[in-house]
Amino acid sequence: MAIAVGLAAAIGGCLGILVHRRPRATGVALAVTGGFLTIPSYALFGLLVPVLGLGGAPTVVALTMYGLLPIVRNTIVGLRAVDPAVIESARASGMGRRERLLRIELPLAWPVILAGLRVATLILVGVAAIAAAVNGPGLGEDIFAGLARIGSATALDLVLGGILGIVALALLFDLVYAAVGRATISRGLRG
Repeated sequence: MAIAVGLAAAIGGCLGILVHRRPRATGVALAVTGGFLTIPSYALFGLLVPVLGLGGAPTVVALTMYGLLPIVRNTIVGLRAVDPAVIESARASGMGRRERLLRIELPLAWPVILAGLRVATLILVGVAAIAAAVNGPGLGEDIFAGLARIGSATALDLVLGGILGIVALALLFDLVYAAVGRATISRGLRG
């Protein structure tokens, strides 16, 4: 999960920064990353296994692909929401394009970008359970073990244990993102 979220954040953030001022490129980036989310999890894992084998590699690649859309979209939306007058003031004070991006635009867009990271992480917590189908790590192993034993006394316990573990993990990640938001977003931007 951490590797996939990190990769999705790096790729999606950079992609969002690169295309946010170009409408045509934005449309292409959103269409491609949105297309990734339309591929059913089983099908994507099935396509990746012949190339990457079983285990962690197809899991990381698939989760990274699924995490891109919310991060790219929110990076674009956050950067476009920065008041043009603020950007113009920074330009007039002698800031270059890179300095404006790093010191003005990204900090002002950070609440929206963080929301995209939060959504991507919560999506990936649920999708990661399917990774057990390709011997990927995670709580999905308990769910699949329980489904394989339907009719036995332990089947329901295994499935519910896996589901509750995933829900608890999602709530934990949500709390972590809320704490990160409180620590990194100024009170004036929190609304």
